[in-house]
Amino acid sequence: MSSYDFLAGCYDELTYDVHYSNWADYLERHFRRRGLPGKTVLDLACGTGSLTRELALRGYEMIGVDQSPEMLSEAVEKNRAVDGIQPIFLCQPMEKLDLYGTIDACVCCLDSINYVTDPKKLKKAFDRVHLFLMPGGLFLFDVNTPEKLEGLDGQVFLDETEDTYCVWRAEYSRRSRICSYYMDIFRLDRQSGRWDRGEELHRERAYSIPQLTSFLEEAGFRDIQTFGNLKMRPPLPGEERVFFAARKDT
Repeated sequence: MSSYDFLAGCYDELTYDVHYSNWADYLERHFRRRGLPGKTVLDLACGTGSLTRELALRGYEMIGVDQSPEMLSEAVEKNRAVDGIQPIFLCQPMEKLDLYGTIDACVCCLDSINYVTDPKKLKKAFDRVHLFLMPGGLFLFDVNTPEKLEGLDGQVFLDETEDTYCVWRAEYSRRSRICSYYMDIFRLDRQSGRWDRGEELHRERAYSIPQLTSFLEEAGFRDIQTFGNLKMRPPLPGEERVFFAARKDT
């Protein structure tokens, strides 16, 4: 089983309840609050490019990076008709981020940080983001909290649309701090009327706030703050999603 080979074609259908305009509104609140050196923004682990498109439509010069060619293929198609400067898309893992120039902000949303299950690779990813940020640039990302991932253990979920049927179960290992999602996906081929089946395995690692703060500090980030889920206040006890905002020194 691999990740996103089969899921890419139906990812947007299964995540119809993610309101990307609300996410973009939230990111812009941070941009305005802290100020950016310019308007070049990296969407790290951009997936099918929905957030990339939302920010591009608001006038940002976007770069989308993802390690899945299948997801990037969807992102390129989705962003073809964007007015103004077309987003650039690169196929790279986070820890090997290599851009053509500097960026003014980096966003990494929808718990993509959790998907980097090797702490050494995550440290390298933070180093690479810091390297390409302009002085005064902002790094914004969110994570699923350890409490949320541990609470998923043993649960089974069903996502269904007209053309897609997905059953997935979660298993959490306290030893490795990794939550594994085993997915069975059935997708309708409208031309043949046949249902195709795919299996995928996704993993997320539980990182604590102090651990991620330490990684950011080691990479050179300063003014590190944490926030509740799409909130401008500190996270509350038991909150399932936490946002980080960190700045590169001017």
